[in-house]
Amino acid sequence: MASLQELASLSGGQVIGNPKLEISGVSEIQNGVSGTITFIGNPKYKKYATDTLASAIITADEADLTETNGILVKNPQLVFAKILNHFYTPPETNKGIHQTAIISDSATIGKDVSIGPFSLIEERASIGDHSIIGANTIIGKDASIGNNCHLHNNITIYHNCTIGDYNTIFSGSVIGSDGFGYVEEDGNHRKIPQTGTVVTGDNVDIGANCTIDRGTIGDTIIGAGSKFDNLVHIAHNVRTGRGCLFTAGVSIAGSVELGDFCIFAGNSGCIPHVKIGNGAVFAIKSVATKSLPGGKTYAGVPAREIKEQHKKEAVMFEIALIKKRLQKLENAEK
Repeated sequence: MASLQELASLSGGQVIGNPKLEISGVSEIQNGVSGTITFIGNPKYKKYATDTLASAIITADEADLTETNGILVKNPQLVFAKILNHFYTPPETNKGIHQTAIISDSATIGKDVSIGPFSLIEERASIGDHSIIGANTIIGKDASIGNNCHLHNNITIYHNCTIGDYNTIFSGSVIGSDGFGYVEEDGNHRKIPQTGTVVTGDNVDIGANCTIDRGTIGDTIIGAGSKFDNLVHIAHNVRTGRGCLFTAGVSIAGSVELGDFCIFAGNSGCIPHVKIGNGAVFAIKSVATKSLPGGKTYAGVPAREIKEQHKKEAVMFEIALIKKRLQKLENAEK
């Protein structure tokens, strides 16, 4: 339990209503529960403000609080995340090294490391202090896991890969598998050795079932602070800047260079060997087929500035209408 004032103090927000109101947890605004706090981060949810059963609302608009208690803040979603963290207790991880874990004598294990059942730590691999390795996870030869990392169950980190500090990797992800490199000779596809590796910066989060391929020559680099949704594929020799966001189904082809804080919406991506500037945003299912400057939002295939794409779609719609009219005229003349 916490009072509304105590929760407001977590973020410096302003209490509207009863500061002594006791809050027991959080709930969705459309499925509000009495005694909990909720938030409005998207204007689409304002319609629930007057009839939600939640006892308080976090919002940036004081007009949402005419009939209820709440906390007035600039960024409701950020504040809600802090309050959610206040109430949420993550499941405990079993401490220590499980008796079924297989650890090479030449591996280096830091302080307060936890390693789950049936995990394999191969020759000369290293795991930093306070890191957690889940069950059935493989850390390959000469791979390095930083401090305070959390690798969940069933993850494979291939040989020579380097995972930075404070990385979180969810189940099913594979880091450092071979890039897709082949060359044709006499009707056969000859495999090109993938001799590079993968390096992730600090504070990188990688969702479930992602794949990040090792470089052919040189490394695949994931910039510090980047965040991956599930089912993201990063090909060989990609270099991402800091703080990039990749949502579900994104595919970045080989040797792409991304600037800082690029955002790729679901099922978007890039063809090989293009460069994208800082802060570029790609709408859902868009594909960059050439190098593009940063600071702009793109849509479509090929990706173009979103205003230009909307104009193109409008023209195509008008053409379809004209075609229907012509067909009607032709039919009338018959």
